[in-house]
Amino acid sequence: MFVAIAYQVFGEGPVDLVFARGFAGDLLTTWEQPPLVRQLQCFAAIARVLMLDKRGTGLSDGFRQPPTLETRMDDLRLVMDAVGSERAVLWSAQDGARLALLFAATYPERTAGLVLYDPQAGSRRDYDYPWAPDDEEWRRRLADAREGWGTVEYFRRLVADWAPERVGDGEFLDWFVRHMRRSLSPGAAVGFLRATMGADVRDVLAAVRVPTLVLASPVRREPAAYVASRIRSSELVVLPSVRGLFTWLDVEAHERAMDETERFVARVGQVASPDPVLATVLFTDIVSSTDRAAELGDRAWRELLERHHAMMRRRLAEFGGDELDTAGDGFLAAFEGPGRAIQCALAFMRDMPALGLEVRAGVHTGECERLDGKLAGIAVAVGARVASMAKPGEILVSGTVQDLVAGSPLVFEDRGAHELKGVPGSWRLAAVLAPRSRV
Repeated sequence: MFVAIAYQVFGEGPVDLVFARGFAGDLLTTWEQPPLVRQLQCFAAIARVLMLDKRGTGLSDGFRQPPTLETRMDDLRLVMDAVGSERAVLWSAQDGARLALLFAATYPERTAGLVLYDPQAGSRRDYDYPWAPDDEEWRRRLADAREGWGTVEYFRRLVADWAPERVGDGEFLDWFVRHMRRSLSPGAAVGFLRATMGADVRDVLAAVRVPTLVLASPVRREPAAYVASRIRSSELVVLPSVRGLFTWLDVEAHERAMDETERFVARVGQVASPDPVLATVLFTDIVSSTDRAAELGDRAWRELLERHHAMMRRRLAEFGGDELDTAGDGFLAAFEGPGRAIQCALAFMRDMPALGLEVRAGVHTGECERLDGKLAGIAVAVGARVASMAKPGEILVSGTVQDLVAGSPLVFEDRGAHELKGVPGSWRLAAVLAPRSRV
């Protein structure tokens, strides 16, 4: 299906910079707010800037299902291709940082660096991430958006929370209402909130190897420090006091943020990209293969395996998978995103009854290294262990995969935490159920 993504390119600096906005955004009304324009002009003075309305917002096409982080990452990569940007610094804030982090881990060769302001790696409160809203708060936010999105009163409350320095400023409120209405329809706003409440990239942080500058407002220093402490090449800078969410509404904070951004962009613009990448691995295995081979005999079994392999290769071609190994009667394949890997496994499962076979599959996303065209690293071992724990006819995924496809039609059944043989730690697992209808 054809989807139009609206984007804009401005500035003529020696480095490309992608301004990756979070929840809401509209290209047209963005240029109607002078302090925000001042920030964009600062970007343009040091870089060629790429700004886009993500799928379902602003001038871009809408959606039936809110785009997952994986889909948004694909959209960003395609827009970079369209403008000839091979490598860029990604500048993002709050929930938008999740997209930037996932992109940097997946495409380090295309990411010169990250600048993240008050990044939110997690979306739900957890024992080791106490700064996110709990389930009750998310239910309240969804109910408020469902009932009030689009009304002046609803946006007046958002201004009080996000930009308290502009409470009582009628001109700012008029712009904010216009900007938010153009950014998202009521249905899209609720859909994005639902997708946001399930998105989590904490497990991805260790796979981010590109230089990263984390900017933090004093009141949100701890979640920002959480992100910075888990990225190997990162630095944390605490800005002067910011009352709300936007640095561009505070002159002192804005100037410090732009000075730090300029210094960082000048430093990382020509740094070579690292080798490790974030990849999704899919393992499949034929159930009771030894028994079937004995039952059929060598020749018939070999012919059946050839048909099995041909079906899998067709599915890999369909979903963009990269065949890495066909050890015995199983497959190891790599994908750039977990959604594609799961869809490939689902389609392959549907193919198997025609062969009289049953398979099990496992999917995991983690940091890998490429060695002679192969993937290596603990993520590959985890994927193999996850697959080995799947029941016949089942696709089992790690908790990391489940977090990354939040907002997709995929449905999971929790299988609890498990220890995986030869792999340290406890791992959350879930089984893939039939996808929800998109209608």
